[in-house]
Amino acid sequence: MVAAQSGSATQSGSAAGAGAAEAELPEASSATPGRGAIEPWSYRGHAVHALRAAPASPEGPAILLVHGFGASTDHWRHNIPVLAQRHEVHALDLLGFGRSAKPAGLPYGGALWRDQLAAYVEERIGRPTVLVGNSLGGYAALAAGAALGERAAGVALLNAAGPFREDQKPASGWGAIARSTIGGALFKSPVLQRLLFENLRRPATIRRTLNQVYVDRTNVDEELVQAILAPSRDPGAFGVFRTVFDIPSGEPLDDLFGQLRCPLLLLWGIRDPWINAPGRRAAFQRHAPASTSEVVLEAGHCPHDEVPARVNAELLQWMEGLPAAPRQG
Repeated sequence: MVAAQSGSATQSGSAAGAGAAEAELPEASSATPGRGAIEPWSYRGHAVHALRAAPASPEGPAILLVHGFGASTDHWRHNIPVLAQRHEVHALDLLGFGRSAKPAGLPYGGALWRDQLAAYVEERIGRPTVLVGNSLGGYAALAAGAALGERAAGVALLNAAGPFREDQKPASGWGAIARSTIGGALFKSPVLQRLLFENLRRPATIRRTLNQVYVDRTNVDEELVQAILAPSRDPGAFGVFRTVFDIPSGEPLDDLFGQLRCPLLLLWGIRDPWINAPGRRAAFQRHAPASTSEVVLEAGHCPHDEVPARVNAELLQWMEGLPAAPRQG
């Protein structure tokens, strides 16, 4: 059982996706004003795009934001400026997505992304961290939080992907979330896959897909569409697209819950058409730790982007109740 807190929301945010981007990262510099400085990082020899933003004297634990399938750090454009008024905030692009490297032959999947996040917390942040993830990024954040043990100050999940042990249906995996954007199973022919990829990265298709998963479409704007389109033009994007549909679902969520040693917050966009949010919520309630906090939002698959003001407020309020972390000056 989880401690539930229900609510609705009306404001909006932006950027989710379908694609990937450049492996060559710029030198550390200012990103879009308010969204942090670009601080490139390397994981297993592969370039990782990362951002950092913080006030002069951060409060409590650090925050690491993890995007969903096909998205990037751009998806947190309405969250970083607000969260960074109090906390040290980091965001990175998972390998295979955004501006991070997309090399062929990598074992893309939950284990790779779990290890990437855990290594980033240990090497770059170096102190207790709250991992916040959406969709596929939610699964990766939970897995990393479980692996980090006491180094994870908390985990917050927004419409997280991932399978339960009791539920072997394809819809439980993140591949199904990607497939749902095309309404059918992935074609196995490389030629058909290429045609599918080209269609999915058309601006009109991206906008149509976003309109399906945002209840309030205010923030389905040109900036959001371009944030998804640009990474799909990277030379390695098609290779990742072909691979990601066949990756294993990963360790069951219920097993990860059993390994977690930190507080858990569930933020639900309850009108998510991709994951049957009410059904997923019920499954999480059966398996999540008893101390889990829960917030229900009137939003779709990406509540942090669609209703950022509400998500920011709920996350900050929840973090106020976490065990104290060393103050950074």
